[in-house]
Amino acid sequence: MGRFSIVLILLTFFWVPLASHSGEKVIIDAAGREVKLPDRVERVICSGAGCLRLLTYLQAQNLIVAVDDIEKRRQPFDARPYALANPQFKEYPLFGEFRGYDNPELIMALNPQPQVIFKTFGTMGHDPEKLQKKTSLPVVVLEYGDLSENRSSFYQSLRLMGKVVGKEKRAEEIISFFESNIKGLSDRTKNISERKTCYVGGIAFKGPHGFQSTEPDYPPFLFLHVKNMAYDPLLKGKGQSDIAKEKIIEWDPDLLFLDLATLQMGDKAGGLYELRTDPAYQALTAVKQGRVYGVLPYNWYAQNFGSILANAYSIGKLLYPHQFQGINPEVKADEIYAFLVGKPVFREMDRTFQGLAFKKIPVK
Repeated sequence: MGRFSIVLILLTFFWVPLASHSGEKVIIDAAGREVKLPDRVERVICSGAGCLRLLTYLQAQNLIVAVDDIEKRRQPFDARPYALANPQFKEYPLFGEFRGYDNPELIMALNPQPQVIFKTFGTMGHDPEKLQKKTSLPVVVLEYGDLSENRSSFYQSLRLMGKVVGKEKRAEEIISFFESNIKGLSDRTKNISERKTCYVGGIAFKGPHGFQSTEPDYPPFLFLHVKNMAYDPLLKGKGQSDIAKEKIIEWDPDLLFLDLATLQMGDKAGGLYELRTDPAYQALTAVKQGRVYGVLPYNWYAQNFGSILANAYSIGKLLYPHQFQGINPEVKADEIYAFLVGKPVFREMDRTFQGLAFKKIPVK
């Protein structure tokens, strides 16, 4: 099969309508399912981690008629910029539990009724095909993706969702925004010869974790060509991973970064507590010399892509100040959030996490 044929099949698979009739169109979703949709979609719900985030990026969050229960919770910690920028989500009716555990009865009782159900992580929670049969509503499955190995899946989902709700132009603007920023970060740092060794701990995954929790493919490190001590080609694309404490001690990285999601574990647990109290960590050079820095949580009800970019600018400024002259990481973070979710929310998140975002953390 020729290259042109493969490209044509991929384009058709993800967002080109297979057919168009009066008042109806047919698309293929990320699960390979044919889904019939109204020609004009004005009411939707978003099921699954990160689904409403994507709709917010597309500036189409006003189309929702209900939310899952994570949007209605009032929590002491929250690192979801899309939700912080849209506190009205808490006032919407409920259609089910978070992570895709939808309630068909609640959905059918909604007034007004959604015309489409978007669903990320289709194998988690309520099965999309069964949900479609029970509610008689079209269910469009999206593959959430990420900013490293699965960036194309993220972009394809934006295009598919944008096609359904009439936000094709905005989808392309978002994709261009990420591509431009990622390329800019790489271009600033790709020719640096001497690179400090780094490790990021406390990465969240379905809840908070301690300092041994990291990501071998941590995207900010990849964008900046940082020497990530936890990088392992065998773990490429695997996401969060736990590293033996003995390995961290052996590596003794030049700089340590702490994902502030770990603060959810309280004052007597978590990555910050471990760095301050564990004699093995206290012996690390970066701890003794005060080179431990806080970064924003990003893996919070799936990845917050804007926070990944914001962290990259902060880390870049710290490691390579000459290459990042004129960049204020906090200002840059709010520029990113304003573009993606419509509101600058860095300070609100920073206050939530003890004002430690992009700061040196006292651990001695």
